[in-house]
Amino acid sequence: MKKYLIFFLIPVLSFTTLHKFYLSVTNINYSEKDDAFQVTTRIFVDDMEEVLKERYGIDAKLATKEESVLADEYIEKYLRTKFLVYLDDEIIPYDFLGTKYDNDVVLCYMEIPAVGLENAKKLGVENEILTDLFEEQKNVVHVKWRENKKSFILIKSNAKGMLNL
Repeated sequence: MKKYLIFFLIPVLSFTTLHKFYLSVTNINYSEKDDAFQVTTRIFVDDMEEVLKERYGIDAKLATKEESVLADEYIEKYLRTKFLVYLDDEIIPYDFLGTKYDNDVVLCYMEIPAVGLENAKKLGVENEILTDLFEEQKNVVHVKWRENKKSFILIKSNAKGMLNL
């Protein structure tokens, strides 16, 4: 019986270790004190490096001592083309504050100042991060404002989420 169990488990376990998942997680938190959305996006370092190399030809060497001095500039450039926030169907600009590393993840910090949330009716988030490189990419977006929370899972064919404020 144990022999059969081993023969069954080996193929099943070997297939699960070969599969890599493609995921980013973005948190958008509204600060009433600052009337600003504070945005943090978490992306795997190797995926970000791959997209920077593919799209811009830069070997960023993220999270190493040899990291390119242009890394943040190209990360910002990429995010501005792939991550958009809308208030009442108008794109609202954000400030790119920089990056930080947490093990194998790059954290990208952004802020949307002077939101004027009390006058807004709906918020939209378009997140196409890494969907141009990985067909299986999923971008999870969590939005918190006042006492409310909403989450989206955005994919290549459905990259935009909307919510009423």
